[in-house]
Amino acid sequence: MDLLSNLATGFGIALSPYTLMLAVFGCFIGTIIGALPGLGPSNGVAILIPLTFSLGLDATSALVLMTAVYYGAMYGGRISSILLNIPGDEPALMTTLDGYPMAKAGRAGDALIISGFASFTGAFLSTVGLMLLAPLLARIAFQFGPAEYFALYILAFATLGGIASNNQAKAAIASCIGLGIAMIGVDNNSGMPRLTFGNMHLFDGIDFLVAIVGLFAITEVFSFIESHGKNTSIGITLDKLKVPWRDIWNTRWVQLRGSLVGFIAGILPGAGASLGSFLAYMSEKSIAGEKGGFGTGVAKGVAAPEAGNNAAAGGALVPMLTLGVPGSGTTAVLLALLMTLNITPGPTLFTDRPEVVWGLIASLLIANFVLLAMNVPMVKVFVRVLSVPAWVLLPGVTMISFVGIYSLSGSYFDLLLMVAFGVLGWVLRKLDVPTVPIILGILLGGHMEDSLRRAMVLSDGDWTYLFSSKIAIGLWAVAIAGFVAPLFLRKFLKKPQAVSD
Repeated sequence: MDLLSNLATGFGIALSPYTLMLAVFGCFIGTIIGALPGLGPSNGVAILIPLTFSLGLDATSALVLMTAVYYGAMYGGRISSILLNIPGDEPALMTTLDGYPMAKAGRAGDALIISGFASFTGAFLSTVGLMLLAPLLARIAFQFGPAEYFALYILAFATLGGIASNNQAKAAIASCIGLGIAMIGVDNNSGMPRLTFGNMHLFDGIDFLVAIVGLFAITEVFSFIESHGKNTSIGITLDKLKVPWRDIWNTRWVQLRGSLVGFIAGILPGAGASLGSFLAYMSEKSIAGEKGGFGTGVAKGVAAPEAGNNAAAGGALVPMLTLGVPGSGTTAVLLALLMTLNITPGPTLFTDRPEVVWGLIASLLIANFVLLAMNVPMVKVFVRVLSVPAWVLLPGVTMISFVGIYSLSGSYFDLLLMVAFGVLGWVLRKLDVPTVPIILGILLGGHMEDSLRRAMVLSDGDWTYLFSSKIAIGLWAVAIAGFVAPLFLRKFLKKPQAVSD
């Protein structure tokens, strides 16, 4: 009964005309922000925080607006990923693997609608999970120490090389390149510069947004110029736009499993939506096996990461609200907003300020339906991007990329670095080396190193501490199996094909 009464209180707040207007406005702005390469939810929320103060919003209204922007950006990240192979943000990386091939096959509308429904499923179920399981899941997440986190990151890299790639050696090389790039900058412990070659601009390291935009947006421009528009989605004749109900129904279990994986990844402090998207995609690819067609443009390859990253977005709110620990970069910004508004997140927040928590939860439930109703009809507008002439679209993409990166740092060096990553991505594409593991290495390398350092400090240099808990041992076992098993499974699956030929 307490749950129902709290939820009724929350809906009483969320359904007020002013709060409802803020939620709709946040969803719309967030979708646009998510679709722009390089911005992403964390930057979008950070940019709009001054708006909450200029409007004089109270704590509940400010949190509703910012989380609606957050959810909207998670939805919007799929748009440029599917249409142009340019991730709007880092969690949308995995959507490019099957979303862009679908666009090249003329099924851009289908991919966008499937991703919209999968995003709704993931975000809605994670909000329900936040409502029902927040205190319990926060206690489980608290069991993860540096050893467990290090094993979790090893799992991400091992399964990416073993399951999510057709060539483990090339995926391993790409992961090493990403980890090497993540090491660039001043070492936090010793204060000594690493791999900077005396260049002052590299002392702060390389921003993953620079790498993402370079490896995807600029590389795509180079590839288009080289191929004169062949083998891209631009100018492709699109199929008649209709809701692919069969694909949506066939991916129902994929969406549910992806939502569960993403939500669990989201509640782990520091893991965030990126890891949720990676794990959701890799787990579904392992279930489907070689015959699943992942990476060639299948609906399941779009539904899994979209459900995973949107579920992780809701899951990341759990440690923020119950422990005061941000579960992602965006929730770190939201946490700063709450602290500025004199609200201290923690176990007592649900009892001390129930109107804030339950008003937020009710608003998120409403925002999910708003986003679904907003995004599916707008697919007709989105797919028109592919009919824009290349001589207009490509300079526009390039300009947005340059303006977006320069607005974040104000550094011309980052622009040169972005172009260099574009050249690197073009070369790697010629060599058939995947770029996703590079991004994963850049994104998780710093966290992985920090976890290893903390584990060694706590154990006084005893490496066996990395296997000191049942959770860590389980993660190591799954990582080793995920890397080794495909070596044998791939041979086993290929033998019958050779006989049948």
